[in-house]
Amino acid sequence: MITFIVSLLALVLGYFLYGRYVDRMFGPDDRQTPAISEADGVDFMVLPTWKVFMIQFLNIAGTGPIFGAIMGAKYGPSAYLWIVLGCIFAGATHDYLSGMLSLRNRGEVLPELIGKYLGSNVKNVVLVFSCFLLVMVGTVFVYSPAEILQSFGGSTLFWILAIFIYYIIATFLPVDKIIGKIYPLFAFSLLFMAFALMVMLFVKMPQVPEIWDGLGNMATAHGEASDPIFPCLFITIACGAISGFHATQSPIMARCIKSERMGRKVFYGSMITEGVVALIWATVASYFFYGEPAPGYQILEAAKGYHTSAPEVVNLICNDWLGVVGGILALLGVVAAPITSGDTAFRSARLIVADALGVNQEPIFKRLMIGAPLFIASILMLVWKMENHDGFQVIWQYFGWANQTLSVFTLWMLTVWLTLSGRNYFVTLIPALFMTTVCVTFLCISPQAFALNATLSYVIGIASCVIGVLWFVAWKRKVKVTRLTD
Repeated sequence: MITFIVSLLALVLGYFLYGRYVDRMFGPDDRQTPAISEADGVDFMVLPTWKVFMIQFLNIAGTGPIFGAIMGAKYGPSAYLWIVLGCIFAGATHDYLSGMLSLRNRGEVLPELIGKYLGSNVKNVVLVFSCFLLVMVGTVFVYSPAEILQSFGGSTLFWILAIFIYYIIATFLPVDKIIGKIYPLFAFSLLFMAFALMVMLFVKMPQVPEIWDGLGNMATAHGEASDPIFPCLFITIACGAISGFHATQSPIMARCIKSERMGRKVFYGSMITEGVVALIWATVASYFFYGEPAPGYQILEAAKGYHTSAPEVVNLICNDWLGVVGGILALLGVVAAPITSGDTAFRSARLIVADALGVNQEPIFKRLMIGAPLFIASILMLVWKMENHDGFQVIWQYFGWANQTLSVFTLWMLTVWLTLSGRNYFVTLIPALFMTTVCVTFLCISPQAFALNATLSYVIGIASCVIGVLWFVAWKRKVKVTRLTD
């Protein structure tokens, strides 16, 4: 528990120290925000700052900092380091700068920003890539809640249709009608569950692995088959450390913020909050898998033991530690949270396609015209999944890699902008190089991709990092660096 406490304090200090540094470097001011200058009553409108924070938190979180942290905790205490360092220096910086850059560019979506700084060819790649990723998010977060809800009555197909109907309504209605009303409630439930579990951690003070017990792959040390800690840990724990999906969500709230000076609280703060949630669940999972003198799955008599799935861990812990309230919160966590992440994924995809085609989104007919193909693509993907036994696992693995790869594009775009504007580009260059190495190595080593041997995969990953450095140095020598007026 000492590692957990130190990590928790580090995240809080990260917000006040490094977060303030990044905020001052960007330089928020009192200029008119898109919520005011572009107000349309649909996507652009001023919402209270507390509500914007809660919506942004739920948009980027969902079940990511829960399920990812539980699966990542199997690697051992190294998960703590990745959550803390990744969140402060990569994830929160990535979310803040991409959100603020959107805010300063009339609420532009990620592909438009990338096109402005990395060129039209990269923009087109990211446009297709991000839409594919967002449709995958929506698809993944339809099936898993439907499977859980069918246990309360009705078939899985019934609940899939019900969730899709909700998706359609929430995607096309103005942002304040459903998202602005129910998202803060779900976000509060997610935060309350995390806070209650943190209290129980301090009450029970379980003996869990500490960082000085070693940073190696603890699963392998316990005789379990496991993927290599590098790069797989950095793909498994995305939300809670860094996630490219977040940069597709930030423009939604960049269109609702009344002042640039609220950006650190909304963008940097929501990511740090997500890191805290991931840290709590990583500690809970460490107790479940590796607690001493007996792991939690033995105490709770979980039949699947070490191989218990992340949703089952959530249900077991919440019901045992928090009682009836915990059971309700667990249900919200594994049902409501993914559904809300799914509908904002479709909303974000609609905005991206609409901006790319220059289609005004005030008329509802035009919103339907853009959104319908996205839902059709998701339905086709869902049908394929239902006809293939391992379909969900395959979609999830590709989502994990695609998610982190999108963060690579965003980090390089931010590095270029920081360089051109005469700001400290190292704050994103170092994370960009690291995540480039992670994603290239994972693509090489993954059985679902090239399935190369580990040594060759690491060599190629390191080579990609070196190429990234050489490209940046060569590019920087050619460009004229001037302080942009923004």
